[in-house]
Amino acid sequence: MTTITCQLYLISPLDVGEDFPAKLAEALSAAPVAAFQFRVKGVNQHEAARLAEPLQAICADHDVAFIVNDDMALAKRIGADGVHLGQGDGDPREARRLLGPDAQIGVTCHASRHLAMDAGEAGADYVAFGAFFPTTTKEVEHRAEPEILRWWQGLFELPCVAIGGITPENAKSLVDAGADFLAVSSAVWTHAEGPGAAVRAFDAILSARPID
Repeated sequence: MTTITCQLYLISPLDVGEDFPAKLAEALSAAPVAAFQFRVKGVNQHEAARLAEPLQAICADHDVAFIVNDDMALAKRIGADGVHLGQGDGDPREARRLLGPDAQIGVTCHASRHLAMDAGEAGADYVAFGAFFPTTTKEVEHRAEPEILRWWQGLFELPCVAIGGITPENAKSLVDAGADFLAVSSAVWTHAEGPGAAVRAFDAILSARPID
């Protein structure tokens, strides 16, 4: 009997200015977090780099991987720990050439087994499935079922991330299905008692799961 631990992967809101660095520090101080994804839209690379700087420092202080959403060039510019690629954001092989062998490269695979296998063959470090639940973070075109996590874990060693509308109330089904990481955004940043309370609520669920 072995144990595998599902870990928390935070995704930023689109607005990371003003008091957001304090919110991030509160979240990362509350309980273990594996990674933080920097996701901003509609700003140029110079402004994105400026916004990323304090957040990257907070992640470094807490030993949390800093992942850039979509933009390989920005990840390279700021020395991020990795990049997360949507299906239209480039090839993982290109990201590997640009960012080097130690970069963490993730790929959005929606609810597609085929896309996930392609990402693995292209050298991705993890694949992301979702959305599993309704979400206000982004428009949902694809809905995934927990069964895809069970299928992936039964065949592949590459970690899988569950994303989309995940809350402390619905997370257990994804942990039980085999998610290695839960990617969460609004459930943390809009929590009534603050991001620290939200992270602690998730941490209570993310206990080791026994497998044969």
